[in-house]
Amino acid sequence: MLPLYTTLPEFELPDVRTGRMVSSATFDGHPLLVVFLCVHCPYVKRIQDGLADFGKAYENTELRIVGIAANDVGAYPEDAPENQARVAAEIGINFPILYDESQAVASAFTAACTPDFFLFDADQELVYRGQFDEARPSNEIPVTGESLRAAVDDVLAGDEVKTAQKPSLGCSIKWKSDGLISIT
Repeated sequence: MLPLYTTLPEFELPDVRTGRMVSSATFDGHPLLVVFLCVHCPYVKRIQDGLADFGKAYENTELRIVGIAANDVGAYPEDAPENQARVAAEIGINFPILYDESQAVASAFTAACTPDFFLFDADQELVYRGQFDEARPSNEIPVTGESLRAAVDDVLAGDEVKTAQKPSLGCSIKWKSDGLISIT
């Protein structure tokens, strides 16, 4: 796991809807939420409407949000950028979704699953890496985003994050195979 207080890894990736390059420097001086996501994962599907609502709830605050799609689209074509763009439009996501084709950014973040949430404060230090809420595909708990909302509200208030850092659960990042077999 990326240790707390790690500096935001630098990135520059294309937005799946506009093709415009978006850089980590774009968010300097603002708290930033980075969400690793995809289209096919049932854990992402379970919270996607709540995530869209979350983005709208914080639209007029200092918080900036960016989604990053990093799955191997050769093995999981449903996660291709054009599908990411279509789903984002259908559910009303108002923040950029970036495509990490090389998976270098996901690796730099040590992203493990989709969804995976990384909250950085205005100084670009990681202050929360955890779940959205307790909703899962296997339960009936309402999707509220309460765990992440509490962390974001602490950051926006200038307070230390008090929310428990409970890791996200989801589908593993679908890493590209380099064709090599490692025997250990």
